Amino acid sequence: MDQSDTAIDAVLDRTRVIALVGWSPKPERPSHRVAAFLASKGYRVIPVNPGQAGQSALGETVMGSLAEVGEAFGAEVDMVDIFRAPEAAPEIVAEALAALPGLKTVWMQLGVISEEARQMAEARGLDVIMDRCPKIELERRG
Repeated sequence: MDQSDTAIDAVLDRTRVIALVGWSPKPERPSHRVAAFLASKGYRVIPVNPGQAGQSALGETVMGSLAEVGEAFGAEVDMVDIFRAPEAAPEIVAEALAALPGLKTVWMQLGVISEEARQMAEARGLDVIMDRCPKIELERRG
């Protein structure tokens, strides 16, 4: 798992479509703020939250699961950004690997650390960024 500035920059540069798992409709929540920031930087952000499925956010329909994202977007999704408890990460990664054939990166947010999820993703050749935030990384790079 390479989390060097160079590796993170490469991930952020090649990523176009992000499925953000754990998106919240509440503006004060980090997942909401990060999703809005990423969208403002030109990324297509697909919110994933089963309790909000069917609603509209960031110009997209909120999806209830990564399986739904896969049905709607197929291989378009480059990255899954996980805003869930660490113990949920392996199940999320397993679903992502099954549903998103074009997936290149699993990004686990600040505080989301799962060696099991990392190993699953890396075994399939994906890049893994763990315990970092893409918003912070983009702001840091200028």
